[in-house]
Formats: sequence, structure tokens, C-alpha cells
Amino acid sequence: MGFIEEQKQRLSGNQTRIVYPEGSDQRIISAAMQVLKDGIAVPILLGTIEDVTKAANLAGLDLSGIEIIDPEESEKLEEYVEKFSKETGFPAVAARVIIKKSLGFGAAMVRFGDCDAMIGGAINATENVIQNSRQIIGLEEGIHSPSSFMVMSTPHYKGEEGNALVFADPGVNPHPTPEELADIAIASARSVKRLFGWEPRIAMLSFSTQGSAKHVDVDQVVAALNLVHEREPELLVDGEMQVDAALVPSVAESKMKDPSEVAGRANILVFPDLNAANIGFKLTQRLGEAGAYGPFLQGFAKTVSDLSRGSTVEDIIGVSVMAALEVQGRQSEE
Repeated sequence: MGFIEEQKQRLSGNQTRIVYPEGSDQRIISAAMQVLKDGIAVPILLGTIEDVTKAANLAGLDLSGIEIIDPEESEKLEEYVEKFSKETGFPAVAARVIIKKSLGFGAAMVRFGDCDAMIGGAINATENVIQNSRQIIGLEEGIHSPSSFMVMSTPHYKGEEGNALVFADPGVNPHPTPEELADIAIASARSVKRLFGWEPRIAMLSFSTQGSAKHVDVDQVVAALNLVHEREPELLVDGEMQVDAALVPSVAESKMKDPSEVAGRANILVFPDLNAANIGFKLTQRLGEAGAYGPFLQGFAKTVSDLSRGSTVEDIIGVSVMAALEVQGRQSEE
């Protein structure tokens, strides 16, 4: 059984409502049909009825049971504009311009409780998905910048949670400040709790292990570690450390100066920048024959997921499963 199939089994009677703003994309339509058929979630497609129907017909797809909403024709448009303007002080005229577009409307559906999650990015750039989500849905309490994570399912690695690890942030922040690195660590901890129920053990990665090298880049990681300790003192987080010290108990024992509940048994790897995270997950994927799932967005007040513009139908289904799991995890927190 593949990783996503395993995760799907954990969705028990889930009726998560997922909105897909790019409803006229044939991949989205096909994935939504499978999401509905498999009971993963209740999909809602955004777009004009004409465009969505035309795309479905060209692909030979049956839209039975799929709800389609045209944002500009929806009776909810003015309600969302009024609510958003009242709650934020944003001018109604400007709010209407944003919300009548599919990404904005989808984000408004999530903000105001008509959907539980939004999945976009098959057509739109990640930047647009993040911008609309940040502006309309907003960030989670205590988080000041959005970020992303990958789930790596690595057959040659065995940790306390099996062969899965979380890598952050491979998709959003190119040169994170210590404050942003701290956000990434804290958001990643929340993500793994919601998705998997793990106790997060976060390794703040560097080319140095607890002072073995001196450099401004190392200082950035140490500063981020201290911020996480200040903001979330109950979290198991340690660093700075090299990746072998994070994952291999014998290496951790030889390299770490102080006892650590994280070193040698980390399940979240926070990389110092986007270069390192992106290279790290792709090396693990290609040389370690790992399954790579994501990047998934995190740090928002409600569930938002991004897609690559090269996403396959299977990719979209996988992201939908993970989004439904995160919603399930959020609901269990309430």
C-alpha cells in the first residue's frame, strides 16, 4: 500500500468540503470526481458553468454529484464582500475586485465557513495562492509568515514514526530570517500533530553542530532556535545540528555536546534556507528512492494547499487527502 493510500485509510467518515478554484482544468475535474467517489471529501469547483462543463465534456468526464459555483454569479459574492469589508476595514469596492475572482472567492468560502479547505495552484502561481490566502483567510495565531513542508517517505530510513520525515521549508521562503525560521519550525510542529498525531521533534539544521563551526549562517539558525524556545517552550526542538546528527543516534551521541531529546530521532528537519531544503528533498527523492509529497502550505488560519502547475491527477488526489487530514486534525483541536 502506497503512502497516500495509507493516509486515505485514516479518513473515517470525513465530510471535508474542499473548494478547487481552478474548476475548468481537466486534471482538477478528474481528481474531484475521484475525491468524491472515494469519500475523501466533498469537492466544489469554481468557474463558469459553461467553462467547467466544456472542459469535462472534452475529457469525457461526468460531473454528476459535483457542485459548480460561478463566483461572479453567486448570491454569496455580496455577502462575502460585506463581511470581509466589515471585519477587516478593507474598502468594499476593492474587496469585490478580489473576491469575485476564483482564488479570492475560494479563500472567502474557507474564511466564512462554507468550505473547510482550498486547493489551488494547478493554473495559478504559488505566489498568487499565498497572496489571496494571506489576505482573505489570514495567518494562524502566533505565525507571522506562511511556509511549506514536504512529507518524504523514504524506504531506506527507519525512524520512530516509520519511514516518513517532514522537510521544511522547500517552497516559500528563499532566505528566511531567524523570525521566519522560527515560524517554519512552529508551523511544522502544528502540521505534523494535525496530519499524523506525532510528537514533533524538530532539528534546526546547519553545517555546524552545536558550535563546531563559526559563521553568520550558523548564527541565524541559533537565533531561530532561541526564538522557538521563547515562543513555544514546550516544543522538542534542538540545534544547530548537521543532518546526520539529527537522524542517526550514534552520530548524535558523538557530535552533540549536550543531551538531546531530538538529536538522532528528529522527525521534522528545518533547513536553513530554500536552497538547502529544495536540494535536500530532491536528493532524497532521487537517490534515496523516496516518495515526495508536497510542498504543502502551512501557517494559515485555515487549511490551504498549493499545487504545482505540472501536477498530475494523482498528485491532486494526494494533496486532497492531506488537506482532508489536516482539517480533521484541526477539528479535533476544537
